[in-house]
Amino acid sequence: MLEETIAGLACMPGHVVVDCTLGGCGHARAVCERIGPEGILIGIDRDAEAIENARSALSCYQDRMRLIHEDFSMLPSILQQMHIEGVNGIVMDLGMSRHHLEGSKRGFSFQKDEPLDMRMDVRQSVTAEKLLQTLNEDELTDVFHSFGEERFARRIARAVVRFRQKHLLRTTGQLAALVCEALPAKAKNQHIHPATRVFMALRIAVNQELEKLDRFLQAVPDLLVSGGRLCILSFHSLEDRIVKGYFRQWEGRCSCPPDLPKCICNRISPMRPVYRRALRPSADEIAKNPLARSTRLRIAEKR
Repeated sequence: MLEETIAGLACMPGHVVVDCTLGGCGHARAVCERIGPEGILIGIDRDAEAIENARSALSCYQDRMRLIHEDFSMLPSILQQMHIEGVNGIVMDLGMSRHHLEGSKRGFSFQKDEPLDMRMDVRQSVTAEKLLQTLNEDELTDVFHSFGEERFARRIARAVVRFRQKHLLRTTGQLAALVCEALPAKAKNQHIHPATRVFMALRIAVNQELEKLDRFLQAVPDLLVSGGRLCILSFHSLEDRIVKGYFRQWEGRCSCPPDLPKCICNRISPMRPVYRRALRPSADEIAKNPLARSTRLRIAEKR
């Protein structure tokens, strides 16, 4: 949804825009073209490989780029260090990049047999393997259920604990096979691979994705100038639920009890949604890129 996202950002020459998830640089390139040499793009990614890719892929825009190897939840301190009081736009693409799935060799996908790493930032110590080896059955069940919405979380957690009593669980191939064996036959005949939810849950847990998203959204209204816009692309219900909750919270006005004759809270809503509902990809885009089918784009503007 590149066109819809860039249109939602409403970039203009001279604007300061933050791409919180550089990834393959698609959004960053489009932003650079629109803000011109007098504008600034602050590109953030917690993956060092994404930063290096951006240096090469966007070298023709180096006059307007500031690349930061950091987590997007640190944006308030990043802007403070750069002496920037507010930005005109923030874009976040919360989906997995193609590089992570196909070229990182960190076990984000069950399509290849790779080490159970799943770290976006390899500087951190916690890996998927470490979680699988150290969490007890209840804790694993909670991870699979809370972050993967896995219906058979308990069965899979129990299978992991039994397996590791005799073997080391180190690769994606081992985990995918273990999950398939743990599920009842009826659960294997689905349109997605049986291990999809478990892999998603582990990735979210390893990278603390939901916690960091929540921390970031708490700070957003203070990071934008008046009229500045936030565009967020989410790809599963857990992320979108958090984003949608903040959009509603920002828009909310008076919080006084309904029986009070006069408002005493003096609440002023800091943001407004640009669209009442999330934007979805067109049929043509889904046909070209089936992975886009679950995308939701939400856009809000600072009042």
